Amino acid sequence: MSALPTEFSPPRAERVRVTRDSLVVDLVDGRTIMAPLSWFPRLHHGTGPERGNWRLIAGGEGIHWPDLDEDIGVDGLLAGSPSGESQAPFQAWLNSRRLRRSDKRPHPPAAAGGPPKKRKRRVGLRG
Repeated sequence: MSALPTEFSPPRAERVRVTRDSLVVDLVDGRTIMAPLSWFPRLHHGTGPERGNWRLIAGGEGIHWPDLDEDIGVDGLLAGSPSGESQAPFQAWLNSRRLRRSDKRPHPPAAAGGPPKKRKRRVGLRG
């Protein structure tokens, strides 16, 4: 007969990797959890640098991505729970992200002296 542990220790992450299609989390107890990136739309839409900018929170019980405003709990990963974010807040985040990106794109410099002048088209016979 085996004895049950008297003290519960929550699972804790120690290392996080985001691949092209998966979230991979190594736990301090030696286990590795892998979940499809499609479960976490913010991570899925993030760039490589944004996905790589994470930190452990609550002593490793969760992972936070500040650039993506995303928090994922280790217990939820172990339970097989995808993101619980509803469509409306996600769409609002995605729209604000698109606006920020368009603001960062360089705009062509304005032409000196106003808009370009139209060229006159010459019509004639060539011989």
